[in-house]
Amino acid sequence: MRHFYDVTVTWTGNQGTGTSHYRAYRRDHTVTTAGRPVLLGSADPTFHGDRGRWNPEQLLLAALSQCHLLSYLHVCVNEGVVVTDYADEATGTMTTDPDGSGRFTEVLLRPRVTVAEVSMVGPAEKAHHEANRLCFIANSVSFPVRHDPTIVAR
Repeated sequence: MRHFYDVTVTWTGNQGTGTSHYRAYRRDHTVTTAGRPVLLGSADPTFHGDRGRWNPEQLLLAALSQCHLLSYLHVCVNEGVVVTDYADEATGTMTTDPDGSGRFTEVLLRPRVTVAEVSMVGPAEKAHHEANRLCFIANSVSFPVRHDPTIVAR
């Protein structure tokens, strides 16, 4: 089965002279799709972006974390694990090359999961492996997505 997604990315950073030189324009843009709030984007501040807006690197990290969360909850339901709380403090490492190119080299997801009963801790830990296998976004990147979960019982 195929699924299609669409977004419109519109550059809003023209300050009157377009890209006439490197500092003549802002990296600001919007990301839109039907029926959703406008997402304000820019470059990372290191690359002359607005630190008050989301940058593509943060959005990639967020997509990986969200996908793992959703896959994990699905696996837990199937395994009879009752999750009552979940928060992930994800980090990503990106390297850049002298020519301006670059790549992510690793993402580390650090979910802190609370389950309903002590007997669910072991299965909850194992569910992360299956969630990673199922995650659409993790399956689409060429760098490792590692997991360092903490599981506690309520």
